[in-house]
Amino acid sequence: MTDRHFGSLVMEDSGEGPAVVLVHGLGGSSNSFETVMPALKGYRVLRPDLPGAGRSPYRPGRPGMAGLVAALRDALRAAGVEQAHFAGHSMGTLVCQYLAAESPEMVESLALFGAILEPPVAARQALKERAADARESGMAGIAEAVSTGSVDAASRRANPVTKAFVRESILRQDPAGYAAHCEALAEATPADHEAIRCPTLLIAGEHDPVAPVAMGRELAKRIRGARMEVIPGIGHWIMIEAIERTNSLLRDQLDTQAGR
Repeated sequence: MTDRHFGSLVMEDSGEGPAVVLVHGLGGSSNSFETVMPALKGYRVLRPDLPGAGRSPYRPGRPGMAGLVAALRDALRAAGVEQAHFAGHSMGTLVCQYLAAESPEMVESLALFGAILEPPVAARQALKERAADARESGMAGIAEAVSTGSVDAASRRANPVTKAFVRESILRQDPAGYAAHCEALAEATPADHEAIRCPTLLIAGEHDPVAPVAMGRELAKRIRGARMEVIPGIGHWIMIEAIERTNSLLRDQLDTQAGR
């Protein structure tokens, strides 16, 4: 594994084969996809920490979702990646949607976990308030609320490590970077879904309060040919709450699209 640095973006680069890019969500990092790594043998896997998240320091620059998309696209091209399969989680699914619409030559397929659309009005206000909370009070309260509210109760009972993982992931975020991501989401505009032509798999958690199944079904209508899988009994952190099913779905999607 090699850590690559592109401006303020740090990206892990490991393995050989067709390229797969794993894009984390709000409060996540490259570690959000650690559980899927055993399923990706035979692929070159690139795991960015988006600017302001994980190990990528927050530096004011091009704002909003457009800035995150541009930073990722530029880093991949600098790494010699002209085409790749993309998998995203939560906010990362929106990054992937923008990339697939704006740079279709780069995106061979999509696998979107807990996929979101542009936020409704009420959610936009809540994101702005969370950004202010992060700047004023830090990450502790946010980490507790998110790790309790977005991980399904059954998952927390069956394996308390799921909540601990999410809580630690959010606690480790730079408050300024997290706030900037909240504000980017609060101002997000719809992706041009009609421009997305690549094979797309949507994976939803049955009890996901962040990206409800109904939201996934709406996205499936917007992206031509998209198919959807619902995993029962889990919440929003699909790769952590349902490791075996996640790995099976992702590997099948990649092998099918890579002609294996």
